[in-house]
Amino acid sequence: MPASIDPAATAWLLASTAMVLLMTPGLAVFYGGMVRSTGVLNMIMMSFISIPLVTVTWLLVGYSLAFTEGNGLIGGLDHLGLRGIHPDTAHGSVPELLFITFQLTFAIITAALISGAIADRARFATWMIFVPIWALAVYAPIAHWVWGPGGWLARWGTLDYAGGLVVEIASGASALALAIVLGPRIGFRVDAMRPHNLPLVLLGAGLLWFGWFGFNAGSALKADGIAAAVFLNTLVAACLAMLGWLAVEQVRDGRPTTFGAASGVVAGLVAITPACGTVNPLGAAVVGLAAGVVCAFAVGWKFRFGYDDSLDVVGVHYVGGVIGVLLIGLLADSVMTGGPTGLIHGGGLGQLGKQALAAIVVSGYAFTVSFLLGKLLDVTVGFRISPEDETEGIDGVLHAETAYAEGVHGRNPKRPGAGLG
Repeated sequence: MPASIDPAATAWLLASTAMVLLMTPGLAVFYGGMVRSTGVLNMIMMSFISIPLVTVTWLLVGYSLAFTEGNGLIGGLDHLGLRGIHPDTAHGSVPELLFITFQLTFAIITAALISGAIADRARFATWMIFVPIWALAVYAPIAHWVWGPGGWLARWGTLDYAGGLVVEIASGASALALAIVLGPRIGFRVDAMRPHNLPLVLLGAGLLWFGWFGFNAGSALKADGIAAAVFLNTLVAACLAMLGWLAVEQVRDGRPTTFGAASGVVAGLVAITPACGTVNPLGAAVVGLAAGVVCAFAVGWKFRFGYDDSLDVVGVHYVGGVIGVLLIGLLADSVMTGGPTGLIHGGGLGQLGKQALAAIVVSGYAFTVSFLLGKLLDVTVGFRISPEDETEGIDGVLHAETAYAEGVHGRNPKRPGAGLG
């Protein structure tokens, strides 16, 4: 093994990469439990299909655009098809092939997250076209801005440890764009549309929580004290967010719910993602509590403003991501960052301004490109299933399958091969 590659760091990143990959099946289960019983398989498949689609795209060109020397806006094509990268090529203290795979798992789940906003009404074939194009047009440029060599937001001093901008805000803004393009589900604001299987939701949240330790602490790229601090911050934020969300439900609704507990955990994990390597444990508690309380209210904004974000991608991932990104400007601790300091620790308003501008720019870019791409696909190949098929149930119509022995309306799905598009 080359001297520049650290076996301990490599072992930790191998484990972290596997944990982050598990998050996408975890998300599939989480989302699958949240939809109605006629859309479980379609929802799960939208996450699972993102794995091969993004993998192929990332290995061919996505990694090079995100993490190769280029300019401030986009990377170059030096590593097209992973050209010039070998088993003994190092990225810092780990093999570059492992770093590529670790970053790939981030790109996969970011794309999969978007699907929650268009549950029960999107054509699966069109989703398969959308994902790889989105990964190149939206994810790769934003990843380069924030994490890539020479990225303009990185040069400007924006802090995003594990993906508040790149993952959460990018997916949340894109989800809002697609929700607007496809329009609301039949029965939105009229039918309850409650989660059909809360145990699945809780299982999915648990898998996400487990994987998120690799997501955040793995971003240290080594097994050291910073990774340990990030690990603890991740746990603390999730716990405080769950308590905050449940407190809102208790005060507002008179009872805490299991769905609220699961949503609170995810909101805390989302918000701490950008801040986990920049704040101390007390700061992590503040980030988590703020996310739990604010996101508990934000998920209801879709009814006020009329966009049907089916599974609260905007209310949890976008809003939680913005909270985490902005609170870095207030709570950043130089002990964790090695330099930049937030307002509360005497750093002034400069860092907060950088964080706010980055959130605005990433939001605007992700929303605009995703909206235009969604519109183009809707006009050319169609993005939404027909009202008749939506009423029939998307699992039977698009996949000729049902998640349960009998359909919810007491009938079997359509014959095999019917309506697969």
